[in-house]
This record gives sequence, structure tokens and C-alpha cells, in this order.
Amino acid sequence: MYGGDEVSAIVIDLGSHTCKAGYAGEDAPKAVFPSVVGAIDQMDVDESDDAEKNSGSGESKNNNRNADGDKAKGKRKLYVGSQSLGYRRDFMEVLSPLKDGIVADWDIVDSIWEHAFRECLLIDPKEHPMLLAEPSSNAQQQRERAAELMFEKYKAPALFLAKNAVLTSFASGRATSLVVDSGGGSTTVAPVHDGYVLQKAVATSPIGGEFLTDCLMKSLESKGIVMKPRYSFRRKEIRPGEFQTVDLDFPNTTESYKLYSQRVIASDVKECVCRAPDTPYDESAYSNIPMTPYELPDGQTIEIGSDRFKIPDVLFNPSLAQTIPGMESFAEIAPSVRGLPQMVIESINKCDVDIRRELFSSILLAGGTASMQQLKERLEKDLLEESPQAARVKVLASGNATERRFSVWIGGSILASLGSFQQMWFSRSEYEEHGASYIQRKCP
Repeated sequence: MYGGDEVSAIVIDLGSHTCKAGYAGEDAPKAVFPSVVGAIDQMDVDESDDAEKNSGSGESKNNNRNADGDKAKGKRKLYVGSQSLGYRRDFMEVLSPLKDGIVADWDIVDSIWEHAFRECLLIDPKEHPMLLAEPSSNAQQQRERAAELMFEKYKAPALFLAKNAVLTSFASGRATSLVVDSGGGSTTVAPVHDGYVLQKAVATSPIGGEFLTDCLMKSLESKGIVMKPRYSFRRKEIRPGEFQTVDLDFPNTTESYKLYSQRVIASDVKECVCRAPDTPYDESAYSNIPMTPYELPDGQTIEIGSDRFKIPDVLFNPSLAQTIPGMESFAEIAPSVRGLPQMVIESINKCDVDIRRELFSSILLAGGTASMQQLKERLEKDLLEESPQAARVKVLASGNATERRFSVWIGGSILASLGSFQQMWFSRSEYEEHGASYIQRKCP
């Protein structure tokens, strides 16, 4: 048992798109920054410098010959946070610590937590209990690794790991609900009953916000629209109110950084103009709809027509993605990917008959992608058509986009500030006595 409720707990939600961190008991996270980092392999930089200095001499050949041996010793430098990522650097790759929603690179997670504690919240982690949000499908090995890092490196006094879906349910004041969490990397449908995730009925799909952003980028590219990353041009005023764009060339920019910069722009286009169509998307019905203008950072104004409705409809009808030029690779997995309404019904059908009625009447929408206009109405309409007659379908979503986007974090903030929760913490003394595996008993 941990009795340290005199200091605020810190709540961290490391999502596939952004990391949210802040104090328990507050309405919104203090720090929100990208979950990806910029990484420069020090060896790459040294080699290119040496090669330039020694070009024409025999030394450069020796350098290259030793490069493989030194590569293992070479340290990579990580850049975390919106500002660091916004600044272009030679040879900087953009890396994500997550693969399919699960942590694959703990060094990157460590640097993200470090940034949240030292740079954003300006706290000493030794003084605060930590509540970490985790995916519903997190493995025991991952949970133990998180506990080790928190207790061994950050010396946290106490820790608790809570499932994303449970926290979303708490944020809306419910102990039982069906959580539809559509984030950056994937969409997960998870039933929560009395504060526990029913693992056997969790459904996931690889279609999330980033997939939709890629669809939009490819579709616009096929129409001849090129999104210039912000670092690749400079705008100068030639007359008051009249600008000229000058292209800049940086040959050592990596493909991953270029793609990251373009995605930032495409993501904003998606959030500004896209909305879920009222009925399943039909090419002929939407071919003559009015165009919506959007001004890109380099000053060019683009017109977006049917893509405004087609891209969001991929959530409901994944096979639509195959009709977008450049998305052909999706064809391999397309047959196994289900649309949102099918995932919801499948998930509820895997639950006990006694709670199905309650799940149908409390479907919670959460995650950044769920903030899309008309998504709630369209999902409710489709579910009414496909669900059993006796089911009373009710899709719930906070009217406030911030609450929808940060619902997992807000649930953690509420949970960690409850007086009755204080005896639930996995304390440092318990960790030292029982080891990391004890977390399975403390945080079921």
C-alpha cells in the first residue's frame, strides 16, 4: 500500500500519435507532444564528415571499411518534442517507439518520458506516483519492463498501469460500456464491464488517423497536388501582401522526415475539411459536390471535392482504400479488415448475453480520429440498421473535441485523484520485495 497522496500523481498516456502528460485531478494534460522522435546516428554524421575531409585520399576507404564495426558502438542522438521535430536536421530519421500499438523500442519511450518530466512538467519523478495508460492488449512482459524503468531509473515511489478502455469509460462516468477508440495508429473496440476489459471480445483494425492521412495524401498526389514540407521553401514579400515562394534544397534530408513533415500538413487538411458521409460513399453521387478550398503553407490554394467524404468512409468500408492510387499495398490485408459497425457488433456478440443490451446502449467514441465531424451520427445510423431489433443503440461522444481526444488521459486524471484509489498503487517497497512480475496482481 502507498500512502503518498499528499503530492499529485502524474498521469501519462503514450498514444500512437501523441503523448499526453500532466497532473492527476486536472481537466486536461499539461504537455501534449508527438510520440515520434528524431534520431541521428552519430556514426552516419561522422562518416559523411570524414568522407568530405578525406575525399581523394586513401583514408576515406579505411573509414568506410571500419564503419560496420563502429556502427554498433555508435550512439544515436534523439530529438523529442514538437519544437525539436519541427527543426530540420541532416540525416535525421523519424522513429516511433510503437509497433501495432505495443512498445517496440524502450530507449525511445525512455527519452519521451524524460522529456515529459524534465522539459514539460519540470518535476522530479522521485516525488510523484505515476499512472500509465496502456493498450488493452498489452503483454505481461511489456508491463514488467515499464515497471522496471519507472522504479529503477526514475525511482518513482509508486506506479499503476490502467487499460485505455477502462480510463475512457471512467472519464464518461461509466463502469460498463463499449469503447470505440480510434487513434493515430489503429482503431480498437473494447468492452468494459465493471471496470475490467473483456479481453476475449477486443477487436482491432489497422485503420486509424495516420492511415486516413496517408489515403488523403496519395489521393491528392494522384491529382497533381504536391504538399511541400515547410522546410523546403521560403516565402518572401515582394510587394505588400504579395509573396514569392523560393524553393530550398537540402539533399541530406531523410525520406522519413520528409514524410513526417508532409503528414503534419495533410493531417491538418483532413481535420479541417473531412467529414463522415451520411450514407455509404458512392462515386457518382459525390462527383459533383461543391469544392472546399484550403490554403497550403506555401501559399497555393487547393480545392478538395469528393475526397472530403471518401477518406472518412474508409473507416466504415475499408475496401474503399484500394481504389485510391498508391494504396495498392493495402490489398493484401484488406479482406481481413472490418469496418467500424462490423467490429462493434462482432465485439458485443463475443460478450455474455446478459450485458449485450447495456453495451449497445453505451457505445463510447474516443480518440483523435473520433473527433471527425458526423462520425457519431453515421456510426449510430449504421448500427441501427445492422444490430438486432431489440437492441437500443446509443453512441455517446463528448460534445467537446478536447475531451474526446484526451478521454484516456482524463480518465486517468480522475482515477488517480480518488481517495479510494490510494491503496491500489504498486509501491516501491512492493517492487523491491516481490519484483516486477507482481504488477500483474496489483494492476489486473
